[in-house]
Amino acid sequence: MHLSVDDLKNRYYAFRHGESMANVEGIIVSDPDVGIHRYGLSEKGRSQVQASAEKLAMLIQDAVIVSSDFLRAVETAELVRAALGSDSIRLDVRLRERFFGQWEGMHYLNYSEAWEQDEINAELEMNRAESANAVRRRMEDLIASLETDFFDRNLVLVSHGDPLRLIQASFCGLEMEQNRTIPYFQTAEFRVLNP
Repeated sequence: MHLSVDDLKNRYYAFRHGESMANVEGIIVSDPDVGIHRYGLSEKGRSQVQASAEKLAMLIQDAVIVSSDFLRAVETAELVRAALGSDSIRLDVRLRERFFGQWEGMHYLNYSEAWEQDEINAELEMNRAESANAVRRRMEDLIASLETDFFDRNLVLVSHGDPLRLIQASFCGLEMEQNRTIPYFQTAEFRVLNP
């Protein structure tokens, strides 16, 4: 399934979590057993999110906040929720970090090996890492379910760098092998996915 962006009934905003303790330590944390409980935001990350959330609040208010259940995303979503005056946060496992398999806990430079493989074959699961297309499918599934649940709303998706870049590629009509043509999300960066 590829998104039919022209038919979407809602407006979507992608918001990457702020700098986390995993970013500070330079390690990959993609296993839910670890990421849900540990490696929340650093103080710098909280400041980043606060600044970005205030900018987002100048564009929208009272949005639906949907977040990954990883600690760094939940802490980000709470700051975004407060800035936008939204009632609550909806957690969804489909927004989780891309699982990087045997690279879990290793230095973040190992991301590049997975990304190089994405350009060759977006279905490939190297070192038991989740494929780019698998991430795309779960993210598109999330959008489809949100389209069923909401109408004419602003939805803020709080997630991680890879899932957000992959869903943006889908919104742009790109194949996942082309996802790296989209700039990587910086910590606490938000982007409008559809006007």
